[in-house]
Amino acid sequence: MASHVNIAERLRHMAERHPDKPAVVLCSGPGDKGEGGLATVSHTFRELDRDSDAAARGFLKAGITRGTKTLVMLRPGLPFFSCFFALFKVGAVPVFIDPGMGGTRLLECVRVLAPEAMVGVPLAHAIRRLSRKNFPGFRVAVTHGRRWFWGGYSWEKFRKYSTEPFPIAETDPDEMAAILFTTGSTGPAKGVEYSHGALDRQVAILAEAFGITDSDKDAATFPGFSLFSIALGMTAVIPDMNPVRPGLVNPPNVITPIRREGCTFSFGSPALWSRVSEYAVRNDIHLPTLGRVVMAGAPVPRAVHERLLGPVIGDNADTYTPYGATECMPVACIGGREVLEITGEAAGATIGVPVGYPAAGVRVEIIRIDDQPIPDWDDGLVLPNGEIGEITAQADHASRHYHNLPEADALAKIRDGDRFWHRMGDVGYRDEAGRIWFCGRKAHRVRTASGDLFTIPTEAVFNRHGAVARSALVGVAAGDGYENPVIIIEVKPGVDVKTQSDTIRRELSALAGENRLTDGIRDILFHDGFPTDIRHNAKINRESLARWASTQLRKK
Repeated sequence: MASHVNIAERLRHMAERHPDKPAVVLCSGPGDKGEGGLATVSHTFRELDRDSDAAARGFLKAGITRGTKTLVMLRPGLPFFSCFFALFKVGAVPVFIDPGMGGTRLLECVRVLAPEAMVGVPLAHAIRRLSRKNFPGFRVAVTHGRRWFWGGYSWEKFRKYSTEPFPIAETDPDEMAAILFTTGSTGPAKGVEYSHGALDRQVAILAEAFGITDSDKDAATFPGFSLFSIALGMTAVIPDMNPVRPGLVNPPNVITPIRREGCTFSFGSPALWSRVSEYAVRNDIHLPTLGRVVMAGAPVPRAVHERLLGPVIGDNADTYTPYGATECMPVACIGGREVLEITGEAAGATIGVPVGYPAAGVRVEIIRIDDQPIPDWDDGLVLPNGEIGEITAQADHASRHYHNLPEADALAKIRDGDRFWHRMGDVGYRDEAGRIWFCGRKAHRVRTASGDLFTIPTEAVFNRHGAVARSALVGVAAGDGYENPVIIIEVKPGVDVKTQSDTIRRELSALAGENRLTDGIRDILFHDGFPTDIRHNAKINRESLARWASTQLRKK
């Protein structure tokens, strides 16, 4: 590995190689006005590089220097991207916390993080001032927008500083580059430390996994990935949408920029692409330029692959479902065409979701399930092919630490000489072909007196019913450390639960009785709409549903 590495060098390289190529295209509309309602504003790689140079000088003047932990609370746009690359250039440590997690949880993350600086919109700074106890050691405020009563520096005034090339910090590969917080979908959100070497390696692996070149254009529906897009030389086309609620996107606001800008690539939530693909099929819309649709954050329903690979993106295109986590992405990957080939409606009821072969430079092993720390690696932990266990990964781009959370490190990391294994927190198995199959979160398994039930294969049995949109397996305490399994049903639009619940319940009970995985499930409940994670709107919040189910069963 090089003696120093900094992802900002990739932006500088693109600014020199393709100075007039758009780096960011910001879209507004079209809403209900059709393609004629789409307005765009473009910024070239040279403009982004120069803007981030000016911001870097402003940061130094403000006291944001090498190693300064800097919370970034900006909306997607030129300042968002410029801010991150400027912080990289300085050698500071940008921090991203998903604002959709809610004020209380966000402030808890901030308290653990203890940022020294923040670049944010006025609302973020107002909250900071009203919650000072959660910002110990804070010293530098930079506001994008109007400053009120908190003082500090103005992002807009940073542009007065010279746009001459800024000397990019020669950061060490093991030096901390950024902190990205998990969503906390199965527990408290945790800050994941990225080193400069790991971040740069991740960019290279993503390019290799998806065949990305600097001729691609990304329909960028997830702001975090957009930084990778720009570093890879892609044009990031930002649709007019709320990135915190991708599952509620207005489909034309994604489809129109793809068609107008000729996007060839897109990374987004399965919930977003489920909604967009349904709209496209219903309206006979074809997206011929879109060669790769990458969906991550939760298992992708078979129907989404079928819709996209049928009439929407064409015969020479593919969908991809990279498997990984904030701590290590990607771990494995598989194409949608292969998913459809190796799974079927019946097979999906018992074997889980295929997530593919390990990515370049990644080792994956399936080990015995254990809820306690495992300090040191032992090959005796590894299970044979076909047996469900805990998924672990070893890779150069895996994060080594959570920020200020040694107890979380102890639960998630296993030492192996001078390397380590990351415990993904998921269960699954490896098939004879070497593919990894995902069977759910370890924390979501239901521990019954007759053995563990895993969410994905169990729910697939019930999802085969024509009235079921999706289902959720949860456990309700039954004593002696065991749980009673409960299946919760969300029906498809148009199904009248009030008049059909008894019939649907009888039919689901019959389905359950035909399968050895589910023949012990007696309790079936109906729910109006599942709560989901804040980042992708796709992961079901089973903890919340378990509490709700316990309350409902007590009423019986």
